Parts: sequence; structure tokens; C-alpha cells
Amino acid sequence: MRVFEAILLLSLIGCAVSVAFTKDLLTSIIIFMSYSLIMCVIWILLQSPDLAVTEAAVGAGVTSILFFVTLKKIRAIRKEDQDEQTK
Repeated sequence: MRVFEAILLLSLIGCAVSVAFTKDLLTSIIIFMSYSLIMCVIWILLQSPDLAVTEAAVGAGVTSILFFVTLKKIRAIRKEDQDEQTK
């Protein structure tokens, strides 16, 4: 069990570092989702199911969806700006 916990903690650190250095926003969002899911598993191992459910719902669920919608809107705005510049 200790090996599994160590792998989770190393993965958590890896996700945090890779989000900081990733330049692609979509990749950053996906890594952030992975971070939240790993945290969810860690909360379960720490015998705190209420925090695990909250992390899964808010961290991996709602926040990620809001990031995806925001990213889509940003790219739509950029496309509109590029279309106006070509006219």
C-alpha cells in the first residue's frame, strides 16, 4: 500500500509541475483534471470520503467544464478577430 501512495504522491507532484510548464491550454486543463482525480484517490486513502466526493465534483467536474467552455470561447474570439483582420 505504501508503494501505491508513493506513486500517487509522485504523480501529484508531476502533474503540478507539468501544468506549470505546459504551453498548450487544452493539455493544461487535462493535466489539471488528472491532478484533481489523483487528489480524490488520496482523500479516499486518508479516509475522508466527503472531501473525495467534493474534489471529484468540483475539481475534476465543474471546474474542468468551466475551463473547457472558457477555452472554447477564447478560441472563438480569436477566430473572429482573425476573420475580421482578413477582410
